[in-house]
Amino acid sequence: MKIDLDFKPLLLVPLLMLLAWPLIGSGSSWVTLTVAGLAMGMVIFIIASGLTLVFGLMDVLNFGHGVFIALGAFVATSVLGGMTAWTESPELWRNLLALFPAMLVAMAVAAAVGLAFERFIVRPVYGQHLKQILITMGGMIIGEELIKVIWGPLQIALPLPQALRGSVWLGDASVEKYRLLAVAVGAVVFGIQLWVLSRTKIGLLIRAGVQDREMVEALGYRIRRLFVGVFVMGSALAGLGGVMWGLYQQNVIPQMGAQVNVLIFIVIIIGGLGSTGGALIGALLVGLMANYTGFLFPKLALFSNIALMMAILLWRPQGVYPVANR
Repeated sequence: MKIDLDFKPLLLVPLLMLLAWPLIGSGSSWVTLTVAGLAMGMVIFIIASGLTLVFGLMDVLNFGHGVFIALGAFVATSVLGGMTAWTESPELWRNLLALFPAMLVAMAVAAAVGLAFERFIVRPVYGQHLKQILITMGGMIIGEELIKVIWGPLQIALPLPQALRGSVWLGDASVEKYRLLAVAVGAVVFGIQLWVLSRTKIGLLIRAGVQDREMVEALGYRIRRLFVGVFVMGSALAGLGGVMWGLYQQNVIPQMGAQVNVLIFIVIIIGGLGSTGGALIGALLVGLMANYTGFLFPKLALFSNIALMMAILLWRPQGVYPVANR
């Protein structure tokens, strides 16, 4: 969350792009893979940014974060399913007007469930990391089962709106339209977070709470309410990320949150626990690495991001932008 002036981590993303270019060989393939990697990275960032704030301020290892991802995606299937006249329209503005309420409803539902999750599952185990891991994983399992009760256990299609299907040409490179939208949404979310954290009083309190929780309490601020607000906002961001990820995959399953959890924690560890800027860098690196490796060495795709995390931790054991020593 701290905005570090160290420029070296900022070079990691363009460095990875440059290293991949000669290996891929074709300029058009490189552009396609790069945009796809940036889009994937931005979606992962939206999901991970909420969790890194939760850990940074609350010191909570929430392994149940995935349930908010899945919940957001399934809510979007219900909302968009009732707006087929808008999603099947060839006009982009109608498609976007359908996506906007789907995102808002998904965020609202995820936030409400996050409020209950914090109150009844997380709050009793503050300061107890092992119990946090066990009880939040249990909460995620219960959440997945409730999703199955409401929407069923089977995969549900989440097709892209009509105007966002297909690709556009950037020179000789074909780039999917939705991936350009994902990059734009991720950039907007990062910009809003950056503004809130650096330009508002609530952002100042959040950053101060990460650095020195006791001092914030000594100044008379109710850190507990700040905790709850950050947890709810993190859950809402996970819901938004679930919508984006579901559209990225074009289908949703109850276990999708658990599947994405691994990538999220890799991103948070790479970025530095509690660092929003670090989470952005980590997410972009993970997205690019997954796409480049999947193209060049398909059998190594599953291992590539773990190898990336190991390499970065050998360089900076606390992540690219650590915010506090815990």
